[in-house]
Parts: sequence; C-alpha cells; structure tokens
Amino acid sequence: MDIARHIALIDELCFRPFPAEHGPPTGGAGGPGHFVAVLESSHGLRGGDQGERAVTVGQYEKYRDGLYERLATRWGETDPWNLQTVLLRTDEEEIPEPWAGLSARAGAAYLWEAAGTGRWVAVAVADRDETDEVRLLAVVTEQVPP
Repeated sequence: MDIARHIALIDELCFRPFPAEHGPPTGGAGGPGHFVAVLESSHGLRGGDQGERAVTVGQYEKYRDGLYERLATRWGETDPWNLQTVLLRTDEEEIPEPWAGLSARAGAAYLWEAAGTGRWVAVAVADRDETDEVRLLAVVTEQVPP
C-alpha cells in the first residue's frame, strides 16, 4: 500500500468538483455530492477460500488503520463509526448516498469533517458481501453523515 498516494488522492477529492451525474471516475464511483474511491482491491478474490479472504480483510484493516493514523494527526482522533446502525436504519428511513451504499458494503469506518473543505471523509474496508472483492475505500462527500 502506498499511504502517500492514498492521502494525496483523498486530498485531491476534498477539492475536486463533484460530478453532476452518477458515474465511475478513475478508481471508484461518484455522483452528485460525493466520491467513492477504491484505494485497494483484492482483484478477483470473491467467495472461495474463506481463510484467504480473512487474511485479506485483516491486511486491509491494517491499511485502513495506517490511513487513520495519518489523517487523525490532521483532523483529530475519532472512534470507529459503526455502520451497522446506519444499515439497519435504511429499512426505516431514506439514508442518503454515499452513506447508504457504504453501510451496505462495510461494517465500520473512520470519519472526519475535513477542516476548511466543507466535506466529510471516511475510510473503510468493504467486506460485507462475501461474494464480492474486498476493497479499501475512501469516501469524500458534502453530505453530512446520518
């Protein structure tokens, strides 16, 4: 993992104009008011060997924690945000994107309000769907977390 490259991308997304339509920018997805960047992907590790998947999830959690350490020095320490509660709320209420989609893919995220940008930044490991690849994600949005 190249932490410096991932931090540079997050910084860029904090100032890049949001797309007017939903679509796939380089390395992820975007839509009105948000970006979802794939920082790392297990490329093809879907289902199959659960032991290998568990190792990959553990490694991506270490990557996420490494990003947390760097971003926490900038925007402050924060506890992990439990996305399970957000996911449960999607049954009862309209949760805006990118939060609904993130809660469907990840169980926890680190979350900050990026000072001076008017944007929120989250980093998470997307591993909920055992039939899909494991991904390390960065979300940058102007949408206040629910």
